[in-house]
Amino acid sequence: MMNTAPTANDTFIHFGTISRIERNSLTVSLDENVHCGSCRAKGTCGIADSKEVVVSDSKGSFALNEPVAVVLKKETGLKAVFWAYLFPFVLVISTLWIASGFLHEWVAGLLSLLILGPYYLILYLLKDVFTQAFKISILKV
Repeated sequence: MMNTAPTANDTFIHFGTISRIERNSLTVSLDENVHCGSCRAKGTCGIADSKEVVVSDSKGSFALNEPVAVVLKKETGLKAVFWAYLFPFVLVISTLWIASGFLHEWVAGLLSLLILGPYYLILYLLKDVFTQAFKISILKV
């Protein structure tokens, strides 16, 4: 939970309703946002494409069906885009470029695609680290 009100310049804000409460997490069903279609940051936000968001809540200060605002810092969205899209692209291209110097083209191409398997497995194994790094906050409305 954030202590200060976020400014429009450094955050994305979406409204929703708490649909599920578990131990230390809340599931927020997001309202449709008519502004997402024309938003310049739609690609970075990621929340615009989601129907639900899971948010941690260690205090337990929210109730079922309570309206809330989901707040995502822009820098967090950009980091997520880096790890989900940009870094894997650079990894594939680098693997293709390096492997094509030593292997046949088809083997280098196959290897550059297969490198994504271990990469996404590592991301999955580090999901707790990424969950802490990409915290989404909620505010009572």
